[in-house]
Amino acid sequence: MRTAVVRVVFDRDGTVPATGYEAGLRRLRELGLEVVASPADRLPARNREVELIVAGLDPADVDKHVALCADAFGAPATAGVVTYVSRGTDDDARGVLAAFGVDGTVRRLVDGDEELVTVTLAPGDLRRVPESRLHTALEAALNCEVRIVAGGSPR
Repeated sequence: MRTAVVRVVFDRDGTVPATGYEAGLRRLRELGLEVVASPADRLPARNREVELIVAGLDPADVDKHVALCADAFGAPATAGVVTYVSRGTDDDARGVLAAFGVDGTVRRLVDGDEELVTVTLAPGDLRRVPESRLHTALEAALNCEVRIVAGGSPR
């Protein structure tokens, strides 16, 4: 299961006082959310932002998290950039594949200090997605060499 970092920008005008900010952080944590945020005394004057760490994020739920932040801080909020924490696992590879709208098998081979991940995709999927972008995303998520094969034949 991939872990997302959902950034939420709120209080664009800087009207939420430090006490309201701290109360909003407490509310979010009481809801069970993992929140990464600056201390109140280090807040920028405007366009404040918190990061929510969400395991197994469904992209459709980003708006729900934005609404929770708007309610907690009592200020309008908007979604910022969503990124993913990578631990180099096969689940991370499957998450990258899902983000590209493809499904494949992931096989890992470790030989001493060398690690190779082979991802097998249907030939039609390889025609549908930009292979270089997929390859780059997989290598970034896994931090190792990746080979993409189609229907069992090296590419």
